[in-house]
Amino acid sequence: MNTILITGGAGFVGSNLAIRFKRDHESVKVIALDNLKRKGSELNLERLRASGVEFIHGDIRNREDLNSLPKIDILVECSAEPSVLAGLNESPEYLLQTNLVGTLNCLELARKHSSQFIFLSTSRVYPIKTINSLQYEKGETRFELTNQSIPGASKLGCSESFPLEGVRSLYGATKLASELIFQEYIEYYNIKGVINRCGVLTGPWQMGKVDQGVIVYWISNHIFQKPLSYFGYGGTGNQVRDILHVEDLFDLIELQLKNINNCNGQIYNIGGGREVSLSLKELTSICFELSHNTIPIQSIPEDRISDIRIYLSDISKVSQHLGWKPKHSTREILSEIYKWIFENKEQLKPILG
Repeated sequence: MNTILITGGAGFVGSNLAIRFKRDHESVKVIALDNLKRKGSELNLERLRASGVEFIHGDIRNREDLNSLPKIDILVECSAEPSVLAGLNESPEYLLQTNLVGTLNCLELARKHSSQFIFLSTSRVYPIKTINSLQYEKGETRFELTNQSIPGASKLGCSESFPLEGVRSLYGATKLASELIFQEYIEYYNIKGVINRCGVLTGPWQMGKVDQGVIVYWISNHIFQKPLSYFGYGGTGNQVRDILHVEDLFDLIELQLKNINNCNGQIYNIGGGREVSLSLKELTSICFELSHNTIPIQSIPEDRISDIRIYLSDISKVSQHLGWKPKHSTREILSEIYKWIFENKEQLKPILG
C-alpha cells in the first residue's frame, strides 16, 4: 500500500486511525479528508500535522473534492453524521447527503482506483423495536439479556444474522442502504472491502455529546460538574451498551487489510461484547471514583424515540475469523478518557464544558 485515505479524518475515529496508520507505516502516505463540521474537530489538525498525516479540507458530498486526490490504495470510510437523532426534528438533507450520497461518491473513487475499502457502518442498522423486544432481566445496576427466541440473538448479544426488517432511525437507514450499495460494488467492480457494524466507539479526543459520544459526555460532565439525566426505562440508568476503544478498532482494521482476500465482502459486528460493557448507573459510579464529584442526575422515566434498553455486540464471528478481541477493559477506557479531559481542561472546556 502506498496511499491511504481516511474520510472524516479530523473526526474522533478518523484522526485516531490516521495517526496510527502513519505511526505504524511511516513510508505510507496517509491523507485525512474532513469538512470540519463537527465542533472540536479543528483540535485534531495539529495532531495530524505533527504525526505526518496530510490534511485536506474537503467534503465527501462533493465529487470534485474526491476527484482531485492522488491514486488511493486503501480507503477507510469514517465520515458520517453519526447522531441517531439527526433529521428527526429538522430536514434530513445533510444526513442523507453525507451518509448516503457521500458514501456513493467514496465508492466511485474506490472503483476508479481499484482501492481496498473499509466501511464503518453501525449497530444502528438493527431495528429498534426488535432490539427492545429482547428478553431481559433487571439486575441491581443493569439490564441483562437472557435466553432469546429471536434469530441472531443470545445472551452474548446481537450477531450479524439479527433480523433487519423494521424501523431503525434515519441514521441507521442511511448506513444500511450504503451497506447494500457497497456489496454491489464489491460483486461487480474490482474492489475488495469489509463492512464493520460498530457499536459505541470511544476514547480520548472524542468530542462527546448527549446524542453521540455518551461515554465522553458523561465523564466530562462529572469533571465540569454539569447535571445529567437518566432518560427512559424507568429512569434508573440500567440501560446497557458495550463499548470499544478506538485503538482496538485500529488493530482489527489492520488484521482485515492483511487478510483482505479472506475478509472480502464480509460483514462483522464490532464492539466490546458483554465483557466490555456497562450501564449508565455503572458509568456514573466509575465517574465518581475517578472525579470524586457527585453530579445531580434527574430521573425521567418516559422512553424517548430511538432509545434502546440494552444492546451488546456478539463478536463471535470476527473473533473466529481473525482471532481478534478487544484488549482494553471498561475501566481502562474510562480512566484514559478521564485523564485526557482532566489534563486538557482549559482547551476542552469551550467544547465539552
